[in-house]
This record gives sequence, structure tokens and C-alpha cells, in this order.
Amino acid sequence: MTQTFDAIIIGAGVIGASVAKEMAAKGLKTLSIDKLPEAGYGSTSGSCAIIRTYYSAFETCALAYESWFYWKDWANYIGTHDEAGLIEYHDTGCLVIKTPHNKNLKDVCQIMDQVGCPYKNIDVKDVPNYLKGADMQQFDPAKRPEDDDFCEPTGPSVSGAVFFPRGGYVSDPKLSAHNVQRAAEANGATFKFNTEVAEIRTDNGRIAGVTLADGSQIDAPIVVNVAGPHSFVINRMAGVIDGMNITTRALRHEVAHVPAPKDGAFDNNGTVYSDSDIHTYARPDVGNNILIGSEDPACDPKEWVEDPDNFNDSFTDQWKIMVMRLAQRLPELGIPEQAKGVVALYDVTEDWMPIYDKSDLPGFYMAIGTSGNQFKNAPVVGKIMANLIEQVEAGHDHDNNPLNFHLGNINTYISLGTFSRNREINQNSSFSVIG
Repeated sequence: MTQTFDAIIIGAGVIGASVAKEMAAKGLKTLSIDKLPEAGYGSTSGSCAIIRTYYSAFETCALAYESWFYWKDWANYIGTHDEAGLIEYHDTGCLVIKTPHNKNLKDVCQIMDQVGCPYKNIDVKDVPNYLKGADMQQFDPAKRPEDDDFCEPTGPSVSGAVFFPRGGYVSDPKLSAHNVQRAAEANGATFKFNTEVAEIRTDNGRIAGVTLADGSQIDAPIVVNVAGPHSFVINRMAGVIDGMNITTRALRHEVAHVPAPKDGAFDNNGTVYSDSDIHTYARPDVGNNILIGSEDPACDPKEWVEDPDNFNDSFTDQWKIMVMRLAQRLPELGIPEQAKGVVALYDVTEDWMPIYDKSDLPGFYMAIGTSGNQFKNAPVVGKIMANLIEQVEAGHDHDNNPLNFHLGNINTYISLGTFSRNREINQNSSFSVIG
């Protein structure tokens, strides 16, 4: 017997679960489908789960600042019991080095003023107060080990830094998705795991439902693609890619997990850290460790993955290169012989900004291109998608008259046209994981 729902949500990562939570809260009978065994089991688990407010565009900064309030008051946002416990949000603040790549953060700070988000300029001589033992020499441009001057300084000093007190990290990103799943279920949502979508079905030019890999069919007039690195696969099934100016691809990435320096530069109370002079970002991790990621310098090759179910999940020399780059700034950082961390996939658009939009296929919606820099925005993205779907299904022409969305915590409106599939590439983007 064919099951029928008001909406099917493909993907149960932290964003997919948030979409389910908010749609179910509006009274829709939702079904979340995920091919993996648990919520957050995929790219959400591979996230560094950094909560920050600084991006390269007004809308993304405003969205991130709005989201910070939900992480800060997570128990109230979830509003129900989770037998696995609730995540711990570490409100450490974020330290960002001023560089030519980020225009010495001048534009970012102007946006922070617009949205009312606090920050503090840090003189270069004071940066070691936030990052103990830091060597503040300039090392840009990034190089690779085969270059003779790899890890050699290129200038006497960087320009300084900005500290953003409203930011931090979540130590267990997978648990965050589970928390939101329980909140969605409390609103009436249903989740179905270990289940693969094989076909997106249509009838008379609009969504009719999905066919699963086992041949069973589920009917629904709305399908939302929140499939992370598999998003382009789902879009291909739905036949909507030709109607998109911005698309997504899966990008392989590595995150290093190493012991913190003994001098306490990244102890358990350390700050989230971003540095486009050495082209890495980092955050503290439990047990006095550090997670290190790359800010994607031009010299590093990008590995685009055509089959997200089949990619190299072993560490490469990129792992050691990232650790060595951070060691430029933190000379006391040890470089372990054994690689530990995460190898996973990002879901990336051409300008590294997400797509939160309808499609040319009536009833088919997308919250995609989110990996690497949208984990932090999940609570608000759920609300955005639920509102957008409600308005479009009621007849609003979002393509020609983009919806504005009110961010209640900061009392600001943003245009959802910023996240359109038909937008032009945002030239203000960092074109990296920073967004």
C-alpha cells in the first residue's frame, strides 16, 4: 500500500532535520528519508561544527548571527527530551587574522555594525593574549612541501586580528542532528533510515512523490532536497539542473585532529581560530586537542567527486600539510606521525554560498550547497525553508519577487533571493569554506 505524506524531506543531517522540525510545526505530515542509519550520520558528522558570525555578505552574516542565539539557548530551541542528551555549545568566541584575502576584515566589521554584532579589533602585539605562543610573522602565499621556501616567513608581521565574542563550537555535531530529530518528532515528523531514493516521480508537471530502492512508492506533493553531498544526484533525478544558474558538486576534504601545544595555545578554553595568512582554520576539541581544516588556497588541488558513494576516505599528504601550516603560527604544535581526524565530502556551489530555493519543478525545493559553512545556520534555515515552501505553495512568485525573511533575534530582514538557484555568482565570496 502506497504511503502518503504532505512533504518528503530527503536527508536527515542537521539542516534536513531542522527543515522537518519547522515544517512539522506548521502542521504538515512530513517524512524524512536518509540512506544512512541515523540522523547526522553523513556530512554533518564530518563538520567541525563551528558557530561564527563572520561571512563575506550581509545576508549570510545576518543569518549566522541570528542562528547564534539558538545555539546559545539550545535546550529551549529543542524543547523536548532526547534520551541521548543535548549537545554542549562552547561559547569561546572566534579570533580571525586580518589579511589581504579578507580585506583586513574591514567589510566584515561594517556588516557586523549593520547587524549589531559585537567585535573587537586586536593589535598584532596582543594576538598572543588570545593565541598563546603565536608567531605573528607573515607566511602568505600558501605553498606546498615541494616548494623550497615552504613554511618560510614572507614578511615581518600580519596586520592584527578581530575577536568576535559571539561564536564557538559544538563538540558533537552528530548529536545535534539527533536532538533536532527528536524535536521534529515531537512536532509529528516521521524519519525513515537505511532507505535510498531511486526515483523522483512527477505527475502532470509537478512532484508526485518518490520511489525507493526497494521499489516501494511514497506519495507527496512536496519534496525537499537536503541531501548534502548527494544533492546533485537528487537534482539529476528530478531533472532540475538545467534550470539552475548555480549548481552543486561534492568536494572531498580532510580535517586533522592533533594534540594541542603544551603551552596552552589551544587548551579546552581556547578560541575558534581562522587565519587566511596560513590558510587554515582551527578550533579546540575535547581532551585538549585541536581540529584543523584548510581554507582552500589556490596551490592545493581540489578533488571533486563524481560518485559520493565511492571516494577515497583515507588521509593523504594534505593532512600533514594542514598541520604544518598551523605550526607556522604555533611553533610549539607537534606533528604526529599517525594521522587522525575526518575525511568526508562537502556539498559546494560555485561561490560556496548555499541554495535555499524552489526549483523549476513545482513542489520540488532545495536546501543544498551547505557543507563546510552552513552547519551553524541550521536552526534558521529550517524556518526559512518552511516559510518559503508555505508561501510558494500558496502562489507566491518567488523567482520574480523574492521573499524577505525576518530574523527575529536581531530584528533584521534579509532577501531570500540571495540564496536563489538563479543568482549570479557572488563576487564578494571568499570562494572557500569561509563562504
